[in-house]
Amino acid sequence: MVVHAGEVDIHLGPKTDPDWMLPGTRRRVLTPGNDEKRCLAGACEPLNDRPVYVEGERKTSWIFLNLLRALLEAYECTKTIHVILDNFITHKSRVTQAWLAEFGAWLELHFLPPYFPNENRIERLWLELHANLTRNHRQRTIDALLDRVQGYLAERFDIRRRILLVA
Repeated sequence: MVVHAGEVDIHLGPKTDPDWMLPGTRRRVLTPGNDEKRCLAGACEPLNDRPVYVEGERKTSWIFLNLLRALLEAYECTKTIHVILDNFITHKSRVTQAWLAEFGAWLELHFLPPYFPNENRIERLWLELHANLTRNHRQRTIDALLDRVQGYLAERFDIRRRILLVA
């Protein structure tokens, strides 16, 4: 089994980009006083486009390890899980190495060369997530934004599965 893995930050403060609107109209973008953020660590299987992701407060070794645990659960019948990922520090930390030595017998990490984010398919999903959800959003709380993110991911992959099953 091969999966592409990575992390993304979800900020309550919206990324502002050009947005389509009727001539002569303006769209209000809310900006909260305090920018909160959460992190998603996810992995996507290229063949079935099946996502596995976990949430956390920050990009730390623990969120990455939670993702690895989720992968082991999701693919428990698989002999080896090959994880393709970038060279982010949490992927190579002492905590990660110690955990892999103890529990990572079915996991093989394959690191991409530096500065090759386009080769990691999960990065495309994160770009799509930002383009469709976090840019110019109007959510007032981080929990509401995360609910929309989860709904978006569930709908996106459920629709794709239905299309693949029909075709």
